[in-house]
Amino acid sequence: MKKTLRIGEMLVKKGLISIADLERALTEPKGAGEYLGTVLIKLGLITEEVLIPVLAEQLGIDYVKIVNVSIEPSVIKKVPAKFAHHYKMMPISFKDNVLTIGVLDPTDIHTLDDIRLLLGCEIKPVLCEGRDMLDAIKKYYGIGADTLAKITPEITPESAEFSMKARDVENIEDLAKDASIVKFVNQIILGAYQERATDIHIEPYEDELKVRYRIDGVLHDADIPPKIKQFQAAIISRIKIMASMNIAERRLPQDGRIKVKVTGGDVDLRVSVLPTPFGEGIDIRLLSTGLVYSLESLGLLEDHLNFLEGLIKRPHGIVFVTGPTGSGKTTTLYACLNRLNKKELKVITIEDPIEYQVAGVTQIQVMPKIGLTFAAGLRSMLRHDPDIMMIGEVRDYETAEITIRSSLTGHLVFSTLHTNDAAGGVTRLLDMGIEPYLVASSVECFIAQRLVRLICQDCKTQVPLTKEIMRELNVTERQTGSIKIFEGKGCKQCKFTGYKGRTAIYEFLVMSDPIRELILQRVSSDKIKKKAIAEGMRTLVSDGWIKVKDGLTTPAEVLRVGQETS
Repeated sequence: MKKTLRIGEMLVKKGLISIADLERALTEPKGAGEYLGTVLIKLGLITEEVLIPVLAEQLGIDYVKIVNVSIEPSVIKKVPAKFAHHYKMMPISFKDNVLTIGVLDPTDIHTLDDIRLLLGCEIKPVLCEGRDMLDAIKKYYGIGADTLAKITPEITPESAEFSMKARDVENIEDLAKDASIVKFVNQIILGAYQERATDIHIEPYEDELKVRYRIDGVLHDADIPPKIKQFQAAIISRIKIMASMNIAERRLPQDGRIKVKVTGGDVDLRVSVLPTPFGEGIDIRLLSTGLVYSLESLGLLEDHLNFLEGLIKRPHGIVFVTGPTGSGKTTTLYACLNRLNKKELKVITIEDPIEYQVAGVTQIQVMPKIGLTFAAGLRSMLRHDPDIMMIGEVRDYETAEITIRSSLTGHLVFSTLHTNDAAGGVTRLLDMGIEPYLVASSVECFIAQRLVRLICQDCKTQVPLTKEIMRELNVTERQTGSIKIFEGKGCKQCKFTGYKGRTAIYEFLVMSDPIRELILQRVSSDKIKKKAIAEGMRTLVSDGWIKVKDGLTTPAEVLRVGQETS
């Protein structure tokens, strides 16, 4: 009979750990029921991915890398969600009345007997990694599937139709306070936070309720149970209660805020509700409380960073940051304010909404319903003798005029405009009715920006240069040896997108004398842009190509931004 080696001996024999590592792990204090392998992982001497195949070999059972397996829906149906979550098991295949299940501890005979009895079939356990197991349960059963399973008997599709009837508001409110619904909504929010999502979209349709996360600017379907439609009314009402909204009002849009605590700190949730034919749709924006970026972390190249450092030290003038919604304009402005926020300076902002709370800065929330508009707030701000002002957005003539006159009376002002590029900011102000001489004399710089996705560092790989990329980079065949282009192949860490995180690309239109002269002549934005390029302005796309050469992003991302700005 062949002698079975202990797991420690096997790891040493395979060269995965040293004898010293094994001795260290053996002398380490262990908790009740804690295995040697767990101690080795805790000490950082080995990873679970390396340990589990060896453990499977030692136990004489199969090892399955569950992320590489496609599991049939019919197999998933054989094991209820609450079983999978409770026992931390995952059905993999079913053949000849034998269910192959992934488990974390195949030596737990009692649990395996319980599962065999509950499911009424033979069980074949295989060993899987813990993180992969949890991801698979979430992928195939959906976020909070076990939570919904606990309350499913209380609601049927027929009884769920009360969601659209006003007379049942009290019933909905009671259900929205149910512990399981509370837990399920929390799981959706926590799942978004863990996935680095910036938004949660809850979208009702006739036969389904979709939940999508916006990650790195792109929407991804969240893994949720199909039966979530039954709980649509309760889920939406729960979110409205959390955001202090009127749950009886379903005909009008509503806005609210929620603050939640997570492992990484506090998170502010900005909630917006819209009525649709099939119920209310919800968008939840996730904002980390107190997270204010530094100028160095924005993605500015050295010349842009040095120029901006000098720009924000000027005693007066306006700096406009331009771009569409979601392009990171507010983050750039907050980084500037954070650099200028000193005890000897008075900094006041007026915003809609206040996205980040900044200590030492007086922040005003616009409230149009009671007459507190940007223009009204600006007039009051000037009476408080500010040194630096930030206006969330210049939307109309009145706000633009007060902003410009504030800068002419010795204030440094930051604001945003919705335009495609930096030169478009000039024509936007002129279209509002601002006189050209006011624009030319008050504005110091227009900064356009966009966000591009960063290549995932875990699956980053070099790709060959194509003729199109060579043309965009303006390089010849002889120069290609010094240029390396990268892309992400796609891996578990980046959800197989090839991207993880974002950075900004910029375009700085500096108000030189020739540019001011063109503004006074009311020329088109195209002519202003051409003149600025001739003076050395780097366009958004050109800035993007530098980041491609630096290995930060991909040509596809830069070309996408090029289409947006063209």
